[in-house]
Amino acid sequence: MRKLRIPLVIVGAYFLMQSSCEQNNQNIPYVPVNFDINLNLPSYTSLNFPGEHLIVQGGSKGIIIYRYTMDEFVVLDRHSTFDVTLGCHVAVESDGITLYDESECSDSKWIILDGSVMQGPATLPLHRYRTSWNPPILHVYN
Repeated sequence: MRKLRIPLVIVGAYFLMQSSCEQNNQNIPYVPVNFDINLNLPSYTSLNFPGEHLIVQGGSKGIIIYRYTMDEFVVLDRHSTFDVTLGCHVAVESDGITLYDESECSDSKWIILDGSVMQGPATLPLHRYRTSWNPPILHVYN
């Protein structure tokens, strides 16, 4: 029984350190997101093709909707994670895959496929929203 206590103490200390480190990370402000878009409507027709994206209002600084495959969407908040307090937002490069700090807050870049950092100084991925797909309706929510 004594042998189990030491590993449990180490594991417990590890999780405590991890949670305290996560508290130091900056997170974008929470904004409730819960909407549907009908891809049959003319304003959303670009999303009928994989590899296309659309920017809509909502979230903290706007929302980027990217159609990854015929059945998968990636929805990211435009709020830059470089320095959340600056309130900078990201835009899509002409390649359609790379996101960058539009306001020149940093030279950070993210990938639209999952919001992960491609180039710092940002270290946190962009906030990703949940989706459900029931053609032709895409539901986006927190």
